[in-house]
Amino acid sequence: MSGPELPIQYNFPSDTLAGKIVLLAGGSGGLGSATAFLLARERASLVLGFRSNRPRAEALRNALAPLGAQGGTRIELAPGDLTHPGVPEQYIRQATDLGPLAAVAIFAGDPARPAPDEEESVTGEMERQMERRHMERMEFSWKVNFQGPYHLARLAARQMAEQGTSGSIVLVSTMQAVVPFAGSAAYSSPKAALAHAARTLAHEFGGKANISVNVVAPGVTDAGMAAASVASGKYERFLRDGVIPRYGRAEDVARVVRLLLEPDGYITGQVITVDGGLTLRR
Repeated sequence: MSGPELPIQYNFPSDTLAGKIVLLAGGSGGLGSATAFLLARERASLVLGFRSNRPRAEALRNALAPLGAQGGTRIELAPGDLTHPGVPEQYIRQATDLGPLAAVAIFAGDPARPAPDEEESVTGEMERQMERRHMERMEFSWKVNFQGPYHLARLAARQMAEQGTSGSIVLVSTMQAVVPFAGSAAYSSPKAALAHAARTLAHEFGGKANISVNVVAPGVTDAGMAAASVASGKYERFLRDGVIPRYGRAEDVARVVRLLLEPDGYITGQVITVDGGLTLRR
């Protein structure tokens, strides 16, 4: 005998960003481009922000064009460094010229790596010069890894609130902001501040405004800013010792970003680490 039918009907909508305006700052980089492909396949209209590498951004737009044409959506480029005055505002204007802003993902940042000579042990005047360069790198990193992304995120939240529509914002941090790694202070400290600021935005613009703000913290990923470190062999010991089964892929991060961009998502104020368990077992 068959049992009684379930009285519950489940609703799992698909392509919920189809026709919606999505801004991807740093969208032409390794992680951003994977997310752009995922969203273009879903027929979202994309505004791809990039800092300076126009050829790479144009190549991505050309690659996405067939997907956009199939869905009748638009794919536009937005040049400009988020740390420069007026650029975050221009990103928002360019996106809202297409329609109400539905979602934003911010991949922009810089690894703020030290110069090779700063990694060596020195004394005297060279040490003082290195310290000055370290502080300059800290100031640069603060601007590019915190101030620019945070300013854009806040502008986006305000825009969504003024529209009277729900929305979603995702900022990209790093596993180095979740747990300490030696020598990473210049990069990880602003990224840790970004994660805390995102939670604050989630508190300020949640509730009735229904704007979610979350953070994705990638681990050792063979794309984006970590690609150079992976290629150098810096993290090979984590594979050798079985800490992680493989390096992360851009697709791993893109899928999590897409989850958090869900228009009717029920996750906010969270930091999700996408690192294959590295920060658990290192």
